[in-house]
Amino acid sequence: MWTTVMAVRRICHFHLRTLRRSGLTLPYSSCRYLCSQVTEEVNKLLELKKQLGDEGSKKFVLKTPKGTRDFAPGQMAIREGVFSKIIACFKRHGAETIDTPVFELKETLTGKYGEDSKLIYDLADQGGELLALRYDLTVPFARYLAMNKVSNIKRYHIAKVYRRDNPAMNRGRYREFYQCDFDIAGQYDLMLPDAECIKIVTEILSSLEIGDFVVKVNHRKLLDGMFAACGVPDDKFRPICSSVDKLDKTFWNDVRCEMVDEKGLDPKAADMIGEYVGFKGGIGQVNELLTDENLKAQKNALEGLEELKLLLTYCELYGVADKVCFDMSLARGLDYYTGVIYEAVLTGSTAQAVAQNTDEPVGVGSVAGGGRYDGLVGMFDSKGKKVPCVGVSIGIERLFSIMEAKAAAAEKKLRTTETEVYVIAAQKGMVEERLKLVSALWEADIKTEQSYKKNTKMLNEFQYCEQNGIPLALIIGQSEIENGVVKLKVMGSREEREVPRASMVEEIRTSLAALRSNGSEG
Repeated sequence: MWTTVMAVRRICHFHLRTLRRSGLTLPYSSCRYLCSQVTEEVNKLLELKKQLGDEGSKKFVLKTPKGTRDFAPGQMAIREGVFSKIIACFKRHGAETIDTPVFELKETLTGKYGEDSKLIYDLADQGGELLALRYDLTVPFARYLAMNKVSNIKRYHIAKVYRRDNPAMNRGRYREFYQCDFDIAGQYDLMLPDAECIKIVTEILSSLEIGDFVVKVNHRKLLDGMFAACGVPDDKFRPICSSVDKLDKTFWNDVRCEMVDEKGLDPKAADMIGEYVGFKGGIGQVNELLTDENLKAQKNALEGLEELKLLLTYCELYGVADKVCFDMSLARGLDYYTGVIYEAVLTGSTAQAVAQNTDEPVGVGSVAGGGRYDGLVGMFDSKGKKVPCVGVSIGIERLFSIMEAKAAAAEKKLRTTETEVYVIAAQKGMVEERLKLVSALWEADIKTEQSYKKNTKMLNEFQYCEQNGIPLALIIGQSEIENGVVKLKVMGSREEREVPRASMVEEIRTSLAALRSNGSEG
């Protein structure tokens, strides 16, 4: 850096001397201006040098940025296992996948998340565009639909999103994290796509065996009708909805104080809201609210209740009614929701176990959530064309935290590779023969490893197989070469047998299939 500064000064002096030798002179004001410009640029370079520090050796602070983390091979094995089950469920329901940029135009994201808009990560001006990191996968999906004129699609999207939040790492809340979204876009009959989304949530959470959970459901129309019946002014619907959304994290008295003291709601209206948000249960509670005189006077409330009744009926037909609960306290604060909303939370002993392992209050924190957002695509369409959408987002980072805690408690060694066969030489000087075998197995699409040392000890190689859960070892020695065979060893049972080189691949596949059927592979 200092070399650059001195070079700039030398160049300036050189040009001034050249002018003098040529008999040319500059006016005093021009010389003064030139010197001031050079000084200014030099000062900029010096300041940059100061910010960068010395060019010599540096002592780095070795840490990840706040709200982010690295993942070790064992943790990645858990994550990949969870992802595979989720993707399998999405595909079972006929979804296809898309991808969108990690950043969007800032105007695409702003105004879509209510009070949470303050958590959007702004980026500096990039070539004349004001950009921001995506906050979720739903708004980019809506932009994608409008931009590409797509009116019907069933898609899933798994990608990282970013939120400028105060992270709680031990609770699975980060600034950079994955979301797993499933959405159905298109004009369909009431509650059929919505019920399938809830069915998908129950399938995924059941397959992950995380314990007891419940999917709470409510309806934005019912909430709006309830707010109107309670005397909440129209312009306070969304702010009050945001307050109600905090009921799963705090007590009613705290929420009431926020409504009255911070958001200026009439105390009588707040007390009426307090009575309604206590309603929870099944179709019986929905039918009870259908007879409520205050709600019957609100068209939105009646429509919401009728749709919820139909949704719960479909859930019963799908066989998941025991996992679904109507809950008037569920609000979900995002502004773009227009219809059914739902959220899956852990319950009972499962919530207790998570609290003990993650310092998280019992009953706090959803593991999935979503709802209907029929107006979002129209915000991006030049003609305001609406595309009805409903979807669900799996709280994948929270699930990872739970699965990691379970794995740690079980003290079970996780396989971090999928190696099926390890090739071992019985004597020294057999590296060429090992390479031939490894190459043949790779070409047969069998996951294979070998040592990177020319000469190895068999005992060490067997220990490597055991430590890494590799199910089969393939042994080659001079006698095997002469007889045209290889020795195949099943590591779990210690069983060994000779197999002809010509049928080696088939024998390995047969052994792997047998191990898988017995549940003993790895």
